[in-house]
Amino acid sequence: MSASIYLEGGGDSKELHIRCRAGFRKLLENYGFTGRLPRLTACGGRTATFDDFQTAHATNRGSQFVGMLIDSAEPLKDLEATRQHLNDHDDWAAPVGASDEQVLFMTTCMETWIVSDRETLAAHYGSKLQKSALPSLTDLESKSRQEVQQKLAHATRKCTNSYRKGKRSFEILGKLSPTELENHLPSFRRVVRILGQEL
Repeated sequence: MSASIYLEGGGDSKELHIRCRAGFRKLLENYGFTGRLPRLTACGGRTATFDDFQTAHATNRGSQFVGMLIDSAEPLKDLEATRQHLNDHDDWAAPVGASDEQVLFMTTCMETWIVSDRETLAAHYGSKLQKSALPSLTDLESKSRQEVQQKLAHATRKCTNSYRKGKRSFEILGKLSPTELENHLPSFRRVVRILGQEL
């Protein structure tokens, strides 16, 4: 079975869409999905991603798995009840016939994935990275996206390549260690478990 995943990220820039796809592709290849990667489509913002996912789901004839990978934006009450989270948080009703497994979350945001891999952060940012300013790895997915994003920006503020969404964020995404993400992030373990079943 083939698979298509609609990604949050890339804004309205064609170049950033390319970089977004490349970052996620490298991360999945590093996990071991080389040779059976899903088709990745960068959609820009969260709402645009949901809209593209709905369209793809509605036109899918059952020959492939169609999913979307987006920020949860808020901590999850139930890791597996992803459609309920969308309904509660965004007032989005999942398309008719869509399953919870088709909704894949970065909880609470992509930066949560980034800060979970301290070794890669240190290698990427160098000696000016202020490790003590990063959020604690304990219950990382329970922290708000605002806290995670602000602490990552603060920890890298003295680095020449200080963290910013866009080109720099997708560059580091592709360097992350899936092992570290699995160690700290239940939502990442769920993503790769579902993709492993569908690819």
